[in-house]
Amino acid sequence: MPTQWFRAAALCVSTTLASVPAFAAGFEDMDPVTLRLAHVVNEQDGFHVAAMKFRDLVAERTDDKVTVKIFPNASLGDERTLLEGMQIGSVDMGVITNGPVANFVEDMAVFELPFLFPTRQDAYRILDGDIGQELLDRLSEVNLKGLAYAERGFRNLTNSEHPVNTPADIDGLRIRVMENPVYIDTFRDLGANAIPMAWTEALTAMQQGTIDGQENPVNVVYAFKLSETQKYMTMTRHTYAPAVFVMGMPTWNKLPKAAQDVIVKAAHEAAEYERADNAKKEDEQLAALKKAGMQINDNPDLAAFQKAVEPVYKKYGEQFGDYLERIRAELKN
Repeated sequence: MPTQWFRAAALCVSTTLASVPAFAAGFEDMDPVTLRLAHVVNEQDGFHVAAMKFRDLVAERTDDKVTVKIFPNASLGDERTLLEGMQIGSVDMGVITNGPVANFVEDMAVFELPFLFPTRQDAYRILDGDIGQELLDRLSEVNLKGLAYAERGFRNLTNSEHPVNTPADIDGLRIRVMENPVYIDTFRDLGANAIPMAWTEALTAMQQGTIDGQENPVNVVYAFKLSETQKYMTMTRHTYAPAVFVMGMPTWNKLPKAAQDVIVKAAHEAAEYERADNAKKEDEQLAALKKAGMQINDNPDLAAFQKAVEPVYKKYGEQFGDYLERIRAELKN
């Protein structure tokens, strides 16, 4: 038989093997599993982008033995309810904002300290390094499995009343914040009437005018069309907020090791995909918000904001063990 035929056959086999999805081997005997992944935002939000990427990677790499069904729009409850559901096994997993996760492992709130991370890249370096992994691992203390950090992103202030350039302009504004002590104290120190509430309640409160504003990244302001109720946005970038791919330990413990490996790697890749997607879309989203009539202050007095929140560091600096000190040391390197 001609040598060329053997070469062609070998090339064909090599190409076929290369096209086999990573990890797919070894799932032939696994019983199919469906995982319920929930989040509280809509299908235009970055959390949903991350969830869909994760779903597709897991299906491909387990030869469809693990199916991920996504429940958006808080259809299974707010973020605290979802985490509690994961603990008892009524919800399998979710993409959850770090603030509510920190209510279960308090040291995770160190990431919420205002103006801690100068850039996205600084945040990624900490989250994807030893400190971030250590805190993910500690979720097992509360019957949760931390998988990877996606992102909510740098948070900015919006309101319906007037432009904000300095903390003095926030004085007395009723601002919704996440149900997290660091956020509450940050905005109280800035002079706001900080009102902690779930996101689903905040949307209604903004429409009814019972609160004046909120703080969230550009992607949330855009996805939820907040320009319809919030005329002013100030690019404070006061906090970089991670999000966590998290699973309940009851579900995690039922999965074979091969499936666990796929899920962890897929969560990391989906998180990286969502981060890149957020960065790419932010300029387009800002342009769309301006076109919709939102007035955006790109250059507020950040030095005044940083000075105003110094009491937050005095109050919480020693409450996170050595995490804050370790993060600052890493950022200097």
